[in-house]
Amino acid sequence: MTGNVENLIMEHLRAIRSDLGAVRSDIGDMKLRIGSLEEHVAGMRRDLGLLHSDIAVTHQRLDGLENRVERIEKRLELVN
Repeated sequence: MTGNVENLIMEHLRAIRSDLGAVRSDIGDMKLRIGSLEEHVAGMRRDLGLLHSDIAVTHQRLDGLENRVERIEKRLELVN
């Protein structure tokens, strides 16, 4: 009788060990995928920063052009 109980316990422990190995493998895969996602997010943040920089430069150029047009209009007396 105790032999059957011991065999049953050993069988359950083997199943638990097998499941634990599968869980470890899944966690390893998830760590890789999360690392990849973190890299992508960092790249997107860098790209967004560069876009903000480009927009700021564009605004500066437009402001300069606006000033030039205003001066031209004044010289040609096109402004009331």
